[in-house]
Amino acid sequence: MTIEAVPEPVCEADGVVVSVRATGVCRSDWHAWMGHDPGIVLPHVPGHELCGVVAEVGPEVRGFAPGDRVTVPFCCGCGACEPCRQGETQICERDFQPGFTAWGSFAEFVALPHADLNLVRVPEALSDVEAASLGCRFMTAWAALHVHARVQAGEWVAVHGCGGVGMAAIMIAAAAGAQVVAVDIDARKLSRALALGAAHAVSEDPVAAIRSLSGGGAHVSVDALGSAVTAVNSVRCLRRRGRHVQVGLLLGDERSVEMPMARVIAHELRVFGVHGMAVRHYDGMLRAIAGGSVRPGGLVAKTIGLSDVADEVASMGRFAQEGVTVVDMA
Repeated sequence: MTIEAVPEPVCEADGVVVSVRATGVCRSDWHAWMGHDPGIVLPHVPGHELCGVVAEVGPEVRGFAPGDRVTVPFCCGCGACEPCRQGETQICERDFQPGFTAWGSFAEFVALPHADLNLVRVPEALSDVEAASLGCRFMTAWAALHVHARVQAGEWVAVHGCGGVGMAAIMIAAAAGAQVVAVDIDARKLSRALALGAAHAVSEDPVAAIRSLSGGGAHVSVDALGSAVTAVNSVRCLRRRGRHVQVGLLLGDERSVEMPMARVIAHELRVFGVHGMAVRHYDGMLRAIAGGSVRPGGLVAKTIGLSDVADEVASMGRFAQEGVTVVDMA
């Protein structure tokens, strides 16, 4: 990666150009840099977890104006396909993903289409860095637990992998009143997980440990890493009628995983895939943040400058991050 001067983005008729104030550095950016997304054509600008201020609006935009502080889901809808018409913009048939399908937010400016559908106003109480930390990780974890798994107080929740999305899932599940078991091989990450609300930390034999701690298995289990081992462990640690939520991306040689489907059938387990969160669920998440039950800023381990992004992305291949890293463009 290099920093270069490039032409400023063009504002579409129904879109905006946003002046970026902060943007998260996500493992999805590492996947893109590694070539795991064949749709990316070089040269390319990554970055998708952003907060910024509207700098320019297209003539068809009605709900936003220059100066508005905004964020967006990492998967933006077109507004015309069947999923979008049903409010499920996160699975749009013609989705727009900044940093993937188009140039993203590791830049001074980023262009975003279909602004009236996709933009989310950022509350004044939320800082630019905190808003960027919502990114794809916090809001995806929120969707995993509240939209799909519908976690309940008193349930046992296992989180496999304590990276950014895993830490977010731990915070959200604990805030919902669940007993959380954090699973990782890194003692530092497990220590941070306990500080964020996990009741237990497990580094070895997670299936047996979770079943023992929970008295029969987790009600909800989240694979927040994305590997054959963590995906299968997540299913196997569930109690009967438990819910497995797949958040971590399964790529390369592990794109296809042999799941214990006999167990899924015999125990009537439910399996959910999560591809971000629809715009319509942001209000509920932002209300929880405003009420103080969850504090996404607590996930931010460090802020860096744009010149440090290349090294930060490269280090993700070693799972070196604790929590969330945000580029502060102020």
